[in-house]
Amino acid sequence: MTVLVLTCEEDVTADMVVSALDDTGVPVVRLDPADLPGEVALSAEYVQGDFQGHLAGGGRLVTMSGLRSIWIRRPGDPGANAVEQSAWLTTESTHAFYGALNCTGARWMNHPGAAAQARHKPWQLHVAHHCGFAVPPTLITTFPQMAREFAGRYRDLVVKSVSGAHPSNPPMTLPTTRIAPDADFSGVAAGPTLLQQRVRKHADIRLTCVGQSMFAARKASEPDLEQVDGRFTEDGRGWVPTGIPARIEKSVHAYMENARLAYGAFDFAEDAEGTWWFLECNQGGQFGFIELETEQPIAQAVASWLATGTS
Repeated sequence: MTVLVLTCEEDVTADMVVSALDDTGVPVVRLDPADLPGEVALSAEYVQGDFQGHLAGGGRLVTMSGLRSIWIRRPGDPGANAVEQSAWLTTESTHAFYGALNCTGARWMNHPGAAAQARHKPWQLHVAHHCGFAVPPTLITTFPQMAREFAGRYRDLVVKSVSGAHPSNPPMTLPTTRIAPDADFSGVAAGPTLLQQRVRKHADIRLTCVGQSMFAARKASEPDLEQVDGRFTEDGRGWVPTGIPARIEKSVHAYMENARLAYGAFDFAEDAEGTWWFLECNQGGQFGFIELETEQPIAQAVASWLATGTS
């Protein structure tokens, strides 16, 4: 049985997992859906009540019935690398590719339907609260007056992108930024804006959940830095392994079950009292930098889940 890895050509994190799978002798096919049609080829035939077919890519051919698991890491949109690109081709290729794979008995990390829902920030905060996490007061609005009232109540705020990405090609990550309570909020009328009470964090926490396994790392932070986004802070402090409170572990399991995820990268802000405030769960979040700094065996855990269903 074969593991199918869907990602772009240059993906060091995927390289780490593929290497771990190769060490176990599990067959792996790695391809980018963006290369369909072209370097990736697909055939699926409806026979006796089910689809049977093949995928080809990277010089490998795999039968769909022979797929053990599918890892959606960082794939391009089907049709994106075609010679003649069009919105119609992208739609047709997406429906054909993922529609056929959904007919297999393979296990997903993560299923496209669950992943799509899990990307929505409002839904994340809703599920996080009901799973027992501490969630900072948050407002998403296009009403300037609502933004002013929220700022009047909570004073110390940050502003975030609702989707987390900038509409550039390739997309850029937008940093979380502090905002003054007397700021001009008239601009929120131009598009949904996410405002959140700032957590005076003493550390960033990244918790990576793979199946039933969890790996937590901590990076100390100054609580009153102007740059509040740990991804953009260059202060020489590194990530170190850290323990996981029992209540956080319980809430993570509940979140993963509710979200129907096999993999999730959780970001928390730890305050002076040691409370872990939920910021987000990225269903396709990066883990390579954490593993390189902490030597936590996350790639091996992903490989084990893909190969055997355990981690």
